Amino acid sequence: MKKVLFVATVTGHIIGFHIPYLKWFKEHGYEVHVASNGNRLIEYCDKHYNILFERNPLKKEHIRAYKELKKIIEENKYDIIHCHTPVGGALTRLAAKKARQNGTRVIYTAHGFHFYKGAPKINWIIYYPIEKIMAKYTDCLITINQEDYNIAKNKFYAKDIKFVNGVGVDENKFNVQMTEEEKQILRQQLGLKKDDFVIIYVAELSKRKNQEMILKAIARMKYENVKLLLAGKDSLNGMYQNMAKELKIEEQVNFLGFRKDIPQLMTVSDLVISTSKQEGLPVNLIEAMMNGKPIIATNCRGNRDVANELVEIDDIEGLCCKIKECIKNKEKFICKKRDEYKLENVLKEMEKIYNNEK
Repeated sequence: MKKVLFVATVTGHIIGFHIPYLKWFKEHGYEVHVASNGNRLIEYCDKHYNILFERNPLKKEHIRAYKELKKIIEENKYDIIHCHTPVGGALTRLAAKKARQNGTRVIYTAHGFHFYKGAPKINWIIYYPIEKIMAKYTDCLITINQEDYNIAKNKFYAKDIKFVNGVGVDENKFNVQMTEEEKQILRQQLGLKKDDFVIIYVAELSKRKNQEMILKAIARMKYENVKLLLAGKDSLNGMYQNMAKELKIEEQVNFLGFRKDIPQLMTVSDLVISTSKQEGLPVNLIEAMMNGKPIIATNCRGNRDVANELVEIDDIEGLCCKIKECIKNKEKFICKKRDEYKLENVLKEMEKIYNNEK
């Protein structure tokens, strides 16, 4: 039986993004293995190796992880290894050097290089050399945004370099059918009035996601009927909640925490926003596009691949103007690229790569 190995630093990455691909391999007669840090149950996985990867690439614990990976790869003689995340991807490609000589194809997906235009110099010093060196041990390097693709194509020496539109989004999940009554019930549960203009930002509360920018924009606009839903885990211990109070907009902002009903929340919202400072490829914006919602995003890597209406990072006045314009004309802000990011279409592209079709 043919075998495939998926590798990522944490198990949550596999569960969050790659289950449809594990399923594809099972349906095509492969035995499916996964190596990642974490004990969560993984659907369509025949064997899971729990390897204690660290996110920091300079940790000495990676020596043990490398040895474990090398042993797993040598024992199983995989036909394909598909690795993800910087640390998991680098260690796997090192461990698979001998296996490649014996016919194993090694594929690496860069979900957003840690170096990009405007990134801290330390990111370029640490991650750029690692990715450049590791590219030589890669049969197919997949990038998911245009900036990363251009860097890889011009600077790296992988055997093959591909551009793929992310991991794909299931449009059916976001094509939510809600009656007007159901929408109003949910809006009431969220403390929203019928004539409120509702903005939603789905992202972990963090400095990289830069929710500070949208909070300051709402404060500057002074439109009391503009309400903001922030859906995502709080990684800053209440910093943005305190900021909302200081800006005197706490009545306009609803901190929802982690939610499982994002499609429904988007459906009752008027505008989806991202004020992120950098992205690989923003799944939240792709999901908004599948939902047919207007989008405004910062002009950073990843965001500019998806959104039509962009504003520069931390340009508060520019963001205010865009929101006011959207209130008057939502249609202008709706993106029409949804077919490019549908799971079924991305999966077709990945099938060609897995089958080594040119």
